[in-house]
Amino acid sequence: MSLLSEIFAYFNYWVVVILIMLGMYVVMANPNLVKKVIGLNIFQTAVFIFYISMGEIEGGTAPILDDAFTRYANPLPHVLILTAIVVGVATTALALALAVRIYRAYESVEEDEIDAEDARAEVQE
Repeated sequence: MSLLSEIFAYFNYWVVVILIMLGMYVVMANPNLVKKVIGLNIFQTAVFIFYISMGEIEGGTAPILDDAFTRYANPLPHVLILTAIVVGVATTALALALAVRIYRAYESVEEDEIDAEDARAEVQE
C-alpha cells in the first residue's frame, strides 16, 4: 500500500483533526462572541463527522436481517448524531440570542469592550 493510499484511507479522520483545530482556534483567538459561536459549531461538526465515521464498516449494510448479508453497519452513531444535531441547533440559537442580548446591553459583542464597560461600571459604584 502506497503512502498516498494510506493517507486517503484515513481521510475522514484528517478532516476531523483539521476541523477540531480550526474550531478551537476560532474560539480561543477571536474576542467576538458571534465568531466564537461559529467556532463552536465548526468544532461540533468535527465531532459529528468523527462519530459517523466510526459507524461505517467496510462491506457492511443497513441492519436489516436478510440471509444475503452477514456484515451490518452500526446504526447507533447515526442515531446519536441526529439527536446531537437537534441539541446543537438549540444551543446555537440560545448562544446567538444571548449575543443579541449582550449587544443590546453593551452595544458591542467584543469581549474586551464588554470587560472595559464592566470595569467602568464597577468603578462608578
